[in-house]
Amino acid sequence: MAQNDQILIDRLSSGDQTAFYDLVGRYKKKIYYLAYDITGDHHEAEDISQEVFMKVYRSLKTFRRDAKMSSWLHQITVNASIDSLRRKSGRHAKASGELDNISTQENLVASGSHNLDPARSTESFQIQGRISQALQNISPRERSVFVMCHYNGLKLKETAEILNVTIGTVKSLLFRAIRKLRKELSPFMHEHTGDPS
Repeated sequence: MAQNDQILIDRLSSGDQTAFYDLVGRYKKKIYYLAYDITGDHHEAEDISQEVFMKVYRSLKTFRRDAKMSSWLHQITVNASIDSLRRKSGRHAKASGELDNISTQENLVASGSHNLDPARSTESFQIQGRISQALQNISPRERSVFVMCHYNGLKLKETAEILNVTIGTVKSLLFRAIRKLRKELSPFMHEHTGDPS
């Protein structure tokens, strides 16, 4: 566990009133972007972020001090995001053109794509936008695994712990997600590369 997280947990356990605000400050962006990447909805991600921190505040006394804070927060966020998607599953999915591009822009800035020439920046932005759209067409669990492994850089073992499944299940979900995303993205890639096949 990161030393800073351990200090934060100690402060939370001792009743330090400012520790919770420090926790929110440290993790709010990560929680928001994880929720956004899973749901594809800016407003929903904001609501989920608030819900996550409310759950954390209410559950601090039950948090195991030997557990990893980031894994616990990821688990709550993924569960809240999947629950949100299930609640909305009866309704029409959001039109792909309406998808908010905040996460896409943040990913491009974080990856240094803004330093590329304008044509390459536009190309990267379009590709990231297509991936975000394609993610909305796979199951919530597949999307969660893909986002955690590829956007958040979590290892298979940590993803399995967060989802409370086996590593084999994570591998299977990730394989299915990648296969479906390739299928979703293949028309765009053929159009983009000029490959007629």
